[in-house]
Order: sequence, then structure tokens, then C-alpha cells
Amino acid sequence: MPLPVALAPLASLALRYGAVALAGYALARQVDPGRRCQHAEDAHDRLDEGVTLRREAGQANLTARARRVLRMGAAGPGLEIDASALGRLRIKRL
Repeated sequence: MPLPVALAPLASLALRYGAVALAGYALARQVDPGRRCQHAEDAHDRLDEGVTLRREAGQANLTARARRVLRMGAAGPGLEIDASALGRLRIKRL
């Protein structure tokens, strides 16, 4: 009887991760595939690195970009991470 008691934590982990995987799969099936807008891609590519904030009457614009290269060892394989964000908050009185 000690074998089923020893496998109980493994079964618990398998059920937990299986439920998370099933929920992720179901969510992925529900979400419509996005489209790629080349104008938006070009706007992200034109951003300078860092954060900027610009305010005008009734509107604020925020841009942010960070580019980093990660390497495994001095001459090992690398991974480039390029993250950018564009934001706009517009407030209009009706």
C-alpha cells in the first residue's frame, strides 16, 4: 500500500497542471486570431528607446521601448528582446 500513497502528490500535480493546460487550450480555441497591421508595426519600429510622454489639450500620448540582447556565455547563442508600447488617453467632454 505505500506505492499509492507515494503517487498521490504526483497525481495531484498532474491533475492541477492538466486542468491549467485544458483551460489554456479552451481559451486559445475561443480567441479569434489577430491581424497584423503593417502601419502599426512600422510605428513600433520607429520608436526610440526609452519612455516619452506628451500632453496636449484633452490628450496624452505615451511611448516606451526597450531592446536587450541576452547571451548564454561569452560567445553562446543569443536572444534579442524588443518590447514597445504606444498609448493614448483621450478625454472629451460631452
